[in-house]
Amino acid sequence: MASPDTDQIRAALARVNDPEIKRPITDLGMVDDVRVDGGSVTVRVLLTVAGCPLKDTITRDVTKEVGALPGVADVHVDLGVMTQEQRAGLQEQLRGGQAQREIPFAQPGSLTKVLAIASGKGGVGKSSVTVNLAIAMAKQGLKVGIVDADIYGHSVPAMLGVADTRPTQVEDLIMPVPTPSGVSVISIGMLKPRRDQVVAWRGPMLDRALVQMLADVYWGDLDALLLDLPPGTGDVAISLGQHLPNAEVVVVTTPQDAATEVAERAGTMASMMHQRVVGVVENMSYLPCPHCTPEGREHRLEIFGSGGGERVAATLGARFGYDVPLLGQIPLDVSLREGGDVGKPIVDADPTAVGAQVLTRVAERLTSRGRGLAGMQLGLSPTPKG
Repeated sequence: MASPDTDQIRAALARVNDPEIKRPITDLGMVDDVRVDGGSVTVRVLLTVAGCPLKDTITRDVTKEVGALPGVADVHVDLGVMTQEQRAGLQEQLRGGQAQREIPFAQPGSLTKVLAIASGKGGVGKSSVTVNLAIAMAKQGLKVGIVDADIYGHSVPAMLGVADTRPTQVEDLIMPVPTPSGVSVISIGMLKPRRDQVVAWRGPMLDRALVQMLADVYWGDLDALLLDLPPGTGDVAISLGQHLPNAEVVVVTTPQDAATEVAERAGTMASMMHQRVVGVVENMSYLPCPHCTPEGREHRLEIFGSGGGERVAATLGARFGYDVPLLGQIPLDVSLREGGDVGKPIVDADPTAVGAQVLTRVAERLTSRGRGLAGMQLGLSPTPKG
């Protein structure tokens, strides 16, 4: 059998994507050399940095694609490391030739749907909602990223099972961390020297951290970017409105009055920053009665009261002058909490659970709707008559 030629091998290598950058290694200049000796093929691949956490994935994928070619008996992957000049060239390529930092999602031509998940207070399950919505969107075939912008309470990496993973850095460009669910994530917790280090920052530092996670991270072509905001109406919410006025806001609340009143404030803050509130999610809505037979499934224990989400949606809609729907009511579910604790969110681990089905429907509603102009800043200013 004839040996494969170099063109065939390079065509196979073009089907291998860098797991962090999500682009073919041939396009990124990572294939340094290809040698063929009979049925033996040696491919030298240059990693972006020494100790690349996903080098085994690259080795496996190269071996699989090249090994499937006719005439290939064995494949050897020789791993090297890019020089500083090569990394600088890659950084410039990924930035599209832009030397200055810019937030790609704030550009007029951006097609990424940006969703900020907000709440008035902590403890309402905002991060769990964010993570599960992102995974539900990824299951639709979308490319999804999460910015864990809850600077003080960054829990998203742990919920996705990557709490101890640090991002790869190419010069001053940071790669988001891929997760088993297909969602990419970046969090201030991943940028700290130690996981247990306390973040004690005030306004300007918080703003810089948000900009870094948006502008210094190579997100690629995302269909949706979700931001898990800190609870309340503080510095990060204001910075988000300034840097991403096109972001749409989802307000998360629980049914009781103590949560709904502050949830309305979070929604009002978004409107003050010229962002559109696209809906309300009511979490911990009810507990399905554990003693009922299947025929009695509708028996709900409303532990935290009822109707809070509907009240928030109605109040915000009346206040803004456009429809703010109640997107879904998520029941109390032990598996929802357990999934977050062990890094296996319920939408991925148990998609048939009632909570997972509600979250999936919410994700579908958010991704299927177009962008309206009501409540959004158009960047227009009046011009005096000549």
